[in-house]
Amino acid sequence: MAYQAGGQRSVPRPVPESLEAQAYLQDYTTLLEAVPFPSVVLDHGWDVVLTNSAFGSLFRGVSPHPTAMPADNFLRFVLFHPDASTVLGEHESRWCLPMLAHFAAAVEQYGHDHGLQSIRRDIAQDPIMEAAYRQGLPHWIRAVGEQAVVQDGAVRPLKHPDPRWGATDCRVVDETPRTLAALGYTRLTLVLRSARRPVPPARRAVRPRRTTSHLSVVPAPEA
Repeated sequence: MAYQAGGQRSVPRPVPESLEAQAYLQDYTTLLEAVPFPSVVLDHGWDVVLTNSAFGSLFRGVSPHPTAMPADNFLRFVLFHPDASTVLGEHESRWCLPMLAHFAAAVEQYGHDHGLQSIRRDIAQDPIMEAAYRQGLPHWIRAVGEQAVVQDGAVRPLKHPDPRWGATDCRVVDETPRTLAALGYTRLTLVLRSARRPVPPARRAVRPRRTTSHLSVVPAPEA
């Protein structure tokens, strides 16, 4: 589930006007760099404010994209970058659908934000993603429960380009201090786990034929 986005990333990158806040972010950058796990600071529209080297290493293999690079807007990367599934394991069910749910909540809260409106237009341009957003997503949330879309504490699969990690899991930890929250920012750290041990291949189950209006991971509503 990765699509070519037609919109433009919101520029310039969000920067607080206060000199004191800018100095805080400069020092926070130093703190972020000391963290061994991928860590990122985002604004309410998923525009990336700060990252550390570990974050860059995780996504170092993705190809250039005009609107959906992970260090520009993380939501756009998850939804629209064709390489997203090469890093984000179980891409549709474990990354796309939960983040679409977060996006829907953000649209309700910041409905007039130009960046969010641009993402919404790009979703609408793809019939499959639009169907997932409007019809499939509410049904999926009812089926899996609200806990499945909670961000802090979620465990999600990754495929790290560094073979020392390889196919692994990460726990998403919200580490937002009060000062960052006051600036409208959120800090997320992906706490990597040791590489998974190889699992013997299981017998492949027969999957039901997909309908055109639902993703493979979103069961169709009952008639």
